[in-house]
Amino acid sequence: MKIIKRNGSEVIFDSNKIIIAVTKANESVVPSARMSDIQIKRIAEDVEMAASHMNRSLNVEEIQDMVEDQIMNQRAFEVARRYITYRYTRALVRKSNTTDEQILSLIECNNEEVKQENSNKNPTVNSVQRDYMAGEVSKDITRRILLPADIVEAHEKGIIHFHDSDYFAQHMHNCDLVNLEDMLQNGTVISGTMIEKPHSFSTACNIATQIIAQVASCQYGGQSISLTHLAPFVDVSRKKIRINVEKELKTINPDVTNEDIDKITEDRLIEEIRSGVQTIQYQVVTLMTTNGQAPFVTVFMYLNEAKNEREKKDLAIIIEETLKQRYEGVKNEKGVWVTPAFPKLIYVLEEDNIHENSPYYYLTKLAAKCTAKRMVPDYISEKIMLQNKIDKNGDGHCYTCMGCRSFLTPYVDENGKPKYYGRFNQGVVTVNLVDIGLSAEGDMERFWQIFDERMELCHRALQCRHERLTGTLSDAAPILWQHGALLRLPKGETIDKYLHGGYSTISLGYAGLWECVLALNGKKLTEPEGEALGLEIMKKLNEYTAKWKAAECIDYSLYGTPLESTTYKFAKCLQKRFGIRKGITDKTYITNSYHIHVTEEIDAFKKLALEAKFQALSPGGAISYVEVPNMQNNLDAVLSVMRFIYDNIMYAELNTKSDYCQVCGFDGEIEIVEDDGKLVWRCPNCGNTDQSKMNVARRTCGYIGTQYWNQGRTQEIKERVLHL
Repeated sequence: MKIIKRNGSEVIFDSNKIIIAVTKANESVVPSARMSDIQIKRIAEDVEMAASHMNRSLNVEEIQDMVEDQIMNQRAFEVARRYITYRYTRALVRKSNTTDEQILSLIECNNEEVKQENSNKNPTVNSVQRDYMAGEVSKDITRRILLPADIVEAHEKGIIHFHDSDYFAQHMHNCDLVNLEDMLQNGTVISGTMIEKPHSFSTACNIATQIIAQVASCQYGGQSISLTHLAPFVDVSRKKIRINVEKELKTINPDVTNEDIDKITEDRLIEEIRSGVQTIQYQVVTLMTTNGQAPFVTVFMYLNEAKNEREKKDLAIIIEETLKQRYEGVKNEKGVWVTPAFPKLIYVLEEDNIHENSPYYYLTKLAAKCTAKRMVPDYISEKIMLQNKIDKNGDGHCYTCMGCRSFLTPYVDENGKPKYYGRFNQGVVTVNLVDIGLSAEGDMERFWQIFDERMELCHRALQCRHERLTGTLSDAAPILWQHGALLRLPKGETIDKYLHGGYSTISLGYAGLWECVLALNGKKLTEPEGEALGLEIMKKLNEYTAKWKAAECIDYSLYGTPLESTTYKFAKCLQKRFGIRKGITDKTYITNSYHIHVTEEIDAFKKLALEAKFQALSPGGAISYVEVPNMQNNLDAVLSVMRFIYDNIMYAELNTKSDYCQVCGFDGEIEIVEDDGKLVWRCPNCGNTDQSKMNVARRTCGYIGTQYWNQGRTQEIKERVLHL
């Protein structure tokens, strides 16, 4: 059994340390108040037994809490007071410098919590360490100076989660919907260098990757681009290539036909498109931004976004090539084709591609093939999104999320035109619904009272995020605010206007709806009473965001939080506050947003149909998934799920497995097993458990992760049941 030290490193549990600490406290009191050696030994044994039953690595503070409880159980109150006083004194010493130990453990790669905080960051790399070190300083300043004490306390207790506090000290925001069209058509500036409108498709792709890298370095969340914005440059290249081909061929044969010229032109054009798409794929995978990771970028594929039929046909060629290359994958260091984490792909299901007789159905079949092998693309239903995303004029819209699931709300500009590209999200604060449910102890009146209090807390925390961005100058991130990614503001102007009026959103996140409902009425979301209560809670959350929006002209929106490391943090905090409650706190994770619990036996179609009701009430962001086995030989089933998505739910994905063992060459599903109380990944073929010698890809939060996860998320992955 292992424990986590205060600096984040893992060590073997040693009960002798408990005996030594309690003995010191025991010896400091008068003999008549002392415990016997047998009592002290029993305390250590009871703590060890309790810790082993938690099925996770406890931290030092949790162990010390258990020790205090056991001393009190022995009725050695004077000893307990001395032990508590010693803890308090040591805490004061540590508070005089809150970051040194954390930073040193980062440098030496001993910090297990940070290692598993982000499944797409490798903590052994210098650039990642540099980002984490800066993050520790930012978190320290945020805790001590920038945030009110009660918000910090609520965050540390897992009552709420104040996201991305490691970036809060800077004037940075969350997600972007990059206006690639404006930047390519009207030019941009990158690192002080003017980038003019490209004169070919390949150049446009190259510029797009540079823009992606620059944007990623100026914000901390996801970003999305649309392939539609690259499509006009296909015809630019076509015309350019045709001139050259005609000149070449007529030099050889003056009687060459237009058909011959057109054929060779299209062949060369396809080759350029292949090269351009490859540039995007390989650049995104290999780029390291200033925070030491590949950009969290999503590529949007929506045929109906094209402005005319010529552009739609060219867009279809780009989409086809993108899917083909993603199906192939990328080579790892051993030269084996594996599944990359980025870019995330989103494919829109629409009338032009969903039916067998649709003109672009061949793309949908290719998408299904790609999903079965590489987990992407994910799917947006144009049909359902047009119903869900209605603007103030009563018009429905279909558009991409900003990253993995964060959706903008419908917006009409001063000219009465809908606008999505160039908009952004200010940040997220998430409420732990499970904590409210357990705190109410089954009393619904008490639940709504606590609910109101927590909403007020979240509101003030979100106002802190908003106020931190207020006054930000466009100079802080020129690529975003001055050169077209979001806006084209002059130097020295603030972004304040765009923090109000619906141009940007700010997100109230929520987590653990499943466990919250179960704690309140003992019902699952899959049962009628549980579903009804779950929907009531969702509606109440929306009432609050609407009330805040109306009062402040800030676009608060409800967001189904994609918990990654926080799922583990919330679970630990719940166990500490409420103990082990069957079906509620007996896991090392809690459920993301409104999702059906990963252990619940339910088929794919029932799951998607039920979750669609909750997804419609999560306008700031939501995604649903179905867990499937290897579907490469059953593409008809994949297509059936895709058609169901089109008719029933706005945004969904299929989770497959795509792993590789570098030791023995096993190409299949790497398993999760328990080893000395810890969950580890193991090759089922050769037994390899060295994570540096295997490639594992799992979807955890909308994005695919490839650098492993903390124990909570690992248990969640292990316990997922199949829906097909």
